[in-house]
Amino acid sequence: MAPRSTVFRVRLNLSDMDRSYYSDIELTMAMHPSENEERLMLRLAAYCWHASDRLAFAKGMIDPNEPELWEKSLAGEVETWIDVGQPDEKTILRACGRSRQVVLYHSRGNPALWWDTVANRVAKARNLAVYHVGPEQVAHLATLASKSMDLSATIQDGELWVRSVTAEALVIRNRLN
Repeated sequence: MAPRSTVFRVRLNLSDMDRSYYSDIELTMAMHPSENEERLMLRLAAYCWHASDRLAFAKGMIDPNEPELWEKSLAGEVETWIDVGQPDEKTILRACGRSRQVVLYHSRGNPALWWDTVANRVAKARNLAVYHVGPEQVAHLATLASKSMDLSATIQDGELWVRSVTAEALVIRNRLN
């Protein structure tokens, strides 16, 4: 029998002062058996940075043709494609062709090692934004993970503060391109 995903329930009070977006959100997130809490929480941070009424989790962990998150128009077209990790240039270009905007979040080690190998090949993609989040920040964010989370998130000047009753984490994204 294959291992099952672990379900996390999130109550999120989000205050995005950069975009004047404020919302109380209830999310159900599945952590794939091959995923760890750091990656799960990086997906949550990406959700916070891009939160909207149409933003939804996709099947990125199990379907290579879908991102981690996406925002679709009312007509079903992909407006924003958000992914986490180190996709190859073919995957990046395919995503850029399928959506109006593509946003990638990288958090492993030195971003230059991965980005330098794909940057020249995806330079023509004008709808691509690539961010690096330090692994130590993601590790600290992962300490907030529990199967039932009650979190408060504040975004100001591009910085994301995530707080629980017992701890808080600062997450800063640095643009690579």
